[in-house]
Amino acid sequence: MKLTNKNITIIGAGNLGLSITKGLLKSGLLHQNKLTITRRKLDELEPFAEKGITITSNNKEAVQHADIVLFAVQPQQLSGIINEVNEVLTGKLIISTLTGVKLKVLQKHVGSNNRVVRAMPNTALAVQQSMTCISTNASKEDTELVQSIFSVLGKTIVIEDELMQAATVLGASGIAFWLRLIRATTQGGIQLGFDAPEAQKIAIQTCMGAASLLQNGSNAHPESEIDKVTTPKGCTISGLNEMEHKGMSSALIQGLVTSFKKINEL
Repeated sequence: MKLTNKNITIIGAGNLGLSITKGLLKSGLLHQNKLTITRRKLDELEPFAEKGITITSNNKEAVQHADIVLFAVQPQQLSGIINEVNEVLTGKLIISTLTGVKLKVLQKHVGSNNRVVRAMPNTALAVQQSMTCISTNASKEDTELVQSIFSVLGKTIVIEDELMQAATVLGASGIAFWLRLIRATTQGGIQLGFDAPEAQKIAIQTCMGAASLLQNGSNAHPESEIDKVTTPKGCTISGLNEMEHKGMSSALIQGLVTSFKKINEL
């Protein structure tokens, strides 16, 4: 199944929907006349129409000729939209980015005549650096097609559906956690004497470097890379130990667990 041969409709051209749209256009995987995006108010979509993308506020019309329908709306909007497009929603590949809506619930909503895949990206879609987790009961071909869409927006991984709540915390909420760590590092740098822009620049690049050592290297364990930086009685190990005494790792793990508990209450 080739993406270039498929008509894609994105229901809900908000921040997420538009990030996906921009990523697809930038990738060259999909011609703009194969893409339709919907939104209640079309004013903000005019620049996309000028590029050849179909824009509309009519969800039923947008879904009718689509091969792939991507829902990028709030969970509470799903039932209303399904009722709106139900007559033409058949034989489609459905991609859902709805938080907390499981595959079996989605399948019940869209009917057995459609294939369903869940995708949980994060806001780094905007810079083509998202970590997108995918769960599906669809065929290998459909799964690979969905991966091809999100691979142009970052990295993808296929997981079991019962792990999608945890993936939301680790990957989607995780952006906020990492940003707070970068902010804290920046604040520390300011206290050590740097101006704020300099401290932030150093913190950001150091964070990217640390991640790159693990991602682009030999898949080493973080501790093996830490060992390369720490020396006996040195400043790095002294700082690390002080952070651990203050509960750095414990606080982060507890934060993840708290977010996971909360998402399961929603």
